[in-house]
Amino acid sequence: MATPNLLEVGTTAPLFTVKDQDGNDVSLSDFKGKKVILYFYPKDDTPGCTKEACNLRDNHSVLLEKGFVVLGVSTDSEKSHQEFIAKYDLPFALLADTERDIHMKYNVWGEKKMYGRVYEGTFRVTYVIDEEGKVEHVIPKVKTGEHTSQVLALYE
Repeated sequence: MATPNLLEVGTTAPLFTVKDQDGNDVSLSDFKGKKVILYFYPKDDTPGCTKEACNLRDNHSVLLEKGFVVLGVSTDSEKSHQEFIAKYDLPFALLADTERDIHMKYNVWGEKKMYGRVYEGTFRVTYVIDEEGKVEHVIPKVKTGEHTSQVLALYE
């Protein structure tokens, strides 16, 4: 299914405050002055999501050097995020958007189809938000095993 109405490049990224894996409040405004890789993924500890998270983990130092902050967002709970981070030694925060508030603001929740079954879920989409809080890039078709390369290619 096509991802509907993603935010456009140049628009102001919607502000949010939500809990991370440790129950700390995380707000988009906390990262003003930095580039934020805000990546939405369907579910902790599933094959594609693990591949994506591990790709970002393995390249995290390169992303940090280039001034990026990585934030993963799913509808999973804080506890699920803690287990996912511990299992794969993830060095970045995962946000527990259990009420789908951020998902709705970023238009990444909707009807999906898999194996002929239609259901509601998270679209695997990444937004890169610039230092001023504007959407700088949108990656609507994330390649889980090459996600860091996809982001870095936008800045070559």
